[in-house]
Amino acid sequence: PSSRITPDGEVMGSYGSGSIDAGATATRMARQEAHFEVHGFGLWAVERRADGAFLGFSGFRHLTDEIHPMNPCVEASWRQARFAWGRGYATEAASAGLIDAFERIGLETVWAWAAELNKRSQAVMMRLGMTRRPMRDFESPGVPQGHPLRPHVVFSATRKAD
Repeated sequence: PSSRITPDGEVMGSYGSGSIDAGATATRMARQEAHFEVHGFGLWAVERRADGAFLGFSGFRHLTDEIHPMNPCVEASWRQARFAWGRGYATEAASAGLIDAFERIGLETVWAWAAELNKRSQAVMMRLGMTRRPMRDFESPGVPQGHPLRPHVVFSATRKAD
C-alpha cells in the first residue's frame, strides 16, 4: 500500500526528495518492519474505518541518522495519500499514537518536525498540542543548500506527570 503514496510527487514534495520508486519504498518498508522487531513500535499503516482503504501511515521511530540535527530522539511521523488530506485522519492517527507512546511504550518526549513551508504537518502538530521549539529548528541535511524545503521547524510532546 505504501507504494501508492511514495510515487506521488505532490505527497512527497514537502520532503524535498520527490517521488520514491518501488525499490526504495520496499527498502524503507523493510527498515520499518525491523524497527518494530527491535523496539516494539514503529510506523503503522492507517486505514479508513468505514471501508478499510489504505490512507497512509503514522507512528514513531528512533532517529538513527548520525548527521541529522535531531539525533538522537524518537520522531513522530505521518504521511497520507492525497485523497485523505484535510479530513482529520493524520491528527486522529497521531493522537492515538501519542497515547501509545506515553502510556504503553513509556516514552518521555516525542519530537516532530516539518519543512517550514509544510503548513499541513505543522497544523497537525498544533492540533496535537505539541509545543513549538524554535531553538531546535534546523536546516535539513537531506535537502540541498538554498532549497526552499531545507529550513525545518521543530515541535515536541512530553509525557504528562502522573
